[in-house]
Amino acid sequence: MKRPAVLAVDGGGSKVDAVLLARDGTVVEAVRVRSLDHDGGGSLEYLEAVVAAMGALYRKAGLDPDRRPVAPLGVYCLAGADLPADDRRILRWLAKQGWTEQNLLRNDTFAVLRAGTEREWGVGVVCGYGINCSGIAPDGRTFRFPAIGLISGDWGGGGHLGGEALWHAIRAEDGRGPKSALATLVPAHFGLKRPHQVMEAIYFDRMSVDRLVELTPLVFRAATEGDRVARGVVDRQADEIVLMAGTAIRKLRMIGLDVDVILGGGIFRNGDPAFFERIEEGLREVAPKVRVAVLTAPPVVGAALLGLDRIGASKAAKSKVLPALTHERLTRDTRTGDTRTGDTRTGDTRTGDTRTGDTRTGDTRTGDTRTGRK
Repeated sequence: MKRPAVLAVDGGGSKVDAVLLARDGTVVEAVRVRSLDHDGGGSLEYLEAVVAAMGALYRKAGLDPDRRPVAPLGVYCLAGADLPADDRRILRWLAKQGWTEQNLLRNDTFAVLRAGTEREWGVGVVCGYGINCSGIAPDGRTFRFPAIGLISGDWGGGGHLGGEALWHAIRAEDGRGPKSALATLVPAHFGLKRPHQVMEAIYFDRMSVDRLVELTPLVFRAATEGDRVARGVVDRQADEIVLMAGTAIRKLRMIGLDVDVILGGGIFRNGDPAFFERIEEGLREVAPKVRVAVLTAPPVVGAALLGLDRIGASKAAKSKVLPALTHERLTRDTRTGDTRTGDTRTGDTRTGDTRTGDTRTGDTRTGDTRTGRK
């Protein structure tokens, strides 16, 4: 086995990918573990999935679980790294784990951005359960949002779209809102007949409110079939994406550049051309030369490239990562998180929930191997 130079970890809402790479870009080993926590919350409990991924990586690579460090540099792109206080807490936690000598922590939006472009600058948007955005200017300046939900001014992602679907379905049923196909689609998804039955199931704890995220594809389906209410919800989501990415472009003074905007996350796995057209048209009003693309490569590719960037790896080394790190490879032996790591520093790793979308697919309107370049 080649000596690992970089440990790359991408932790999003539904999964954690962990990869060991040699300095020449060779993928030494790679694993994917399903995750439970969808947004990182305000605690470190969601990092249990990272521990589970590392345990799986150690086992698959045939390494002694007590071997620390496993690589000189670790790049951790995690959904919960939203605020400076999060960064400090997570970095302290990573130092205790001792997996790598140096720890580089980034929000998962940075992995999406780097995975979707050959440049080291641009704007990345993640829209899965929630929504987030970050940007890097050509001179290295960065901009990002707290992106911790409504309390930080955010709207969007499956967590909001699912709730909007039920909200509109209820109002269509009781007469407070216009008629909508959602009044039929929403209860039918849960094997019920009326929207108010879904409300009652949640109210009486017969169903988790978290299941509303499952309704997101139905919103896009209704929109593409001409439902005006659903179209309004989808348009609002597109506009929020434009607002976030456009703000990052303005803040970083990139409106005159051919900036790449990379879109990653489950919300972008839909067949609604109007949704993507609205995003691109909105962004062109901000930056006329903008280049919009949907990520099709695993975001951990970006974490790996960030690591190779940091150690000064060659262009040839970086070129090996994309073809080697595919969704097929990562999903071949996907595991759910457990505590079979041999590491007594962790708790349980309750996993298996797939409430958020990863970026297994994207916009297939082109043959770009890393994005569905528009």
